Amino acid sequence: MTDSRLSVQRARRVVVKVGSNALADHPDVPAELARQMGACVHAGYSMTLVTSGAIAVGYPRLGYRTRPREMARLQAAAAAGQIVLMRRYDEAFAAVGVTAAQVLLTHSDLSDRERANNARHSLAALLDAGAVPIINENDAVSTDEIRFGDNDQLAAMVAPLVGAELLILLTNVDGVLDARRRRISVLSGAAKVAKIDTGEVPLGTGGMESKLDAARKAARSGASVVIAAARSPDTITRILKGEDLGTLVPVSPRALRARKHWIAYTLRPSGTIVVDDGAVRALSGGRSSLLPVGVIGVRGDFHPGDAVSLACADGTEIGRGLARLGALDVARAAGKKAAALEMAFGIAAKDLIVVHKDDLVTEL
Repeated sequence: MTDSRLSVQRARRVVVKVGSNALADHPDVPAELARQMGACVHAGYSMTLVTSGAIAVGYPRLGYRTRPREMARLQAAAAAGQIVLMRRYDEAFAAVGVTAAQVLLTHSDLSDRERANNARHSLAALLDAGAVPIINENDAVSTDEIRFGDNDQLAAMVAPLVGAELLILLTNVDGVLDARRRRISVLSGAAKVAKIDTGEVPLGTGGMESKLDAARKAARSGASVVIAAARSPDTITRILKGEDLGTLVPVSPRALRARKHWIAYTLRPSGTIVVDDGAVRALSGGRSSLLPVGVIGVRGDFHPGDAVSLACADGTEIGRGLARLGALDVARAAGKKAAALEMAFGIAAKDLIVVHKDDLVTEL
């Protein structure tokens, strides 16, 4: 057993994500998940489930022949499907003596720090009580989450929210494949990954690219990630025993604290601040704040406290952070040194920080 698989074996706080396609291809998945996750709960693990499937389950119930595209019909399908999906899970977990608890989230719930902390406390209370939170996006009222989001990304946001040590992304393929279509056991930064035809039917919004992106983000929160097939017998319990299943993405050596992970991967930038080469070098170590002298341009409209993207002149994103000045003031201050700043703003130059190092994440 490799050291990476040993770290998986030591995990006790686990998030499991299952997608629409896996649920559609294998109707017995809810019962099988409940059986495995229930056994883990009884063995002392804290288990959280992130599930897709409400729209896929709901649209046939409303008489739609195919998954709708119109927003109102997507929301209607989600509403019709969510009640069925949760009934299946509730019955399945009750059968193994475990309480399931529904938690519906939108991106706005997690992008607001106070609401995100409230969700954190609620999930902690559920886990402390031995329940399994079952999390889904609140598609019946969300808009851009249905159109652009997917639950792989939600799972990557939930991992730091519950302090997960392991995230298992269940899909309908065996893992990530290399250029010869062989399963990659452990995915290092140097591995070359080919895009593959997963054979997924168009029920969900995620794919292998999304899973890899979610895995990278979760690994930066301090969680190991395994991408594996939902159909494999006892997938979850075998992964937790350290067996070589699926593709493992180990914990990043550059793991972020929860707040910085939230800044980097949950918040959506309201604009972009373009910086010069000197600022790129100064910011690269994460020990310097962005000062006006290093700014060469501003894109978009943002206000103090908003998330912003930092980019070099060629457009490459180098980091994300929280702006301490609005877009107009950043544009006014751009490139100015201390004397000019004090003359323009009437305050000490040291108080004019564009993005403070404590609110900045580089090396995304």
